[in-house]
Amino acid sequence: MMEEDFYATIKLVSGEEIFSIVCSSEEDDETFLILNNPVTIEVIVMKQIGMQGYKVDPWLTFADDDTFILHMDKVLTISEVRDENTIEMYHKYLNQKDTKNEKEKSLHIQTVTEARKIFEKLYKEDIKDS
Repeated sequence: MMEEDFYATIKLVSGEEIFSIVCSSEEDDETFLILNNPVTIEVIVMKQIGMQGYKVDPWLTFADDDTFILHMDKVLTISEVRDENTIEMYHKYLNQKDTKNEKEKSLHIQTVTEARKIFEKLYKEDIKDS
């Protein structure tokens, strides 16, 4: 049985703290959490100017997936987040991440043949300029 999605901060038994869109689920008498786009949020204190900011990073740096399953035995505590500023900061991060991913995809070369053609063209242009 799945519950409704909510924003939450989760403290893991490992000491990690993550923020995510969360959905609780139960199967075979086992409860687990489904995390969508989990992130870590670090408070950055800028003593020189007397301000603080936040650094948002993906929870798993090199994962291609956006959704993860977390078993409750790994969770120390979970707290629903309703703070609009935190939720807005989270969505800004996700939008920036999506924009960056689209730009990176457009830069990828699909085949070795395409790469060879691009390099040959660059080489020929370089010879003309010499």
